[in-house]
Amino acid sequence: MPYPNTLIFVDLTSDDPAACAQFYAEVFGWENDPRPFGVYHRMVPGQNALNTDGSQSHIGNFHIGIHDASNARPHPDPAGVGPREISRDGRKARIWILVSSDDSEARILADAEKHGATILWRDHYWKEFNGFNHAFRDPWGNEIVLWVKAGPEPEIPVHFSRE
Repeated sequence: MPYPNTLIFVDLTSDDPAACAQFYAEVFGWENDPRPFGVYHRMVPGQNALNTDGSQSHIGNFHIGIHDASNARPHPDPAGVGPREISRDGRKARIWILVSSDDSEARILADAEKHGATILWRDHYWKEFNGFNHAFRDPWGNEIVLWVKAGPEPEIPVHFSRE
């Protein structure tokens, strides 16, 4: 069997990539790497994926890009291609973020809201993947789902919704 195609980036759309990148730097503590500033920002989570024993593996974390809706780069035409505005309504891709064991969904949601995000929902347990979930929409309309591992034989708080 051939080696599979590999996911290397997911891009968020914004009408202000610099401000959007600053939002994610403040909410998640990611490094903001403008390439170039205001046009495309690479968000670098830092560190490597963890081994089961908690040590860092040789596998680097995936990066998130933030591109400008008015001219999403790269594109062969210097003017880019339409549409040229962000989509705030309707269903779109969601980005799932695993909450680090030394952070909390409560802190992330509070910081996201403080920086202009809208909380979509909190306190949900998804049995199929054994995780606790919470979600917000950033000021540019991108949806972020926070994932917290529930662990073996999880204790699900009574107030959590479930599926």
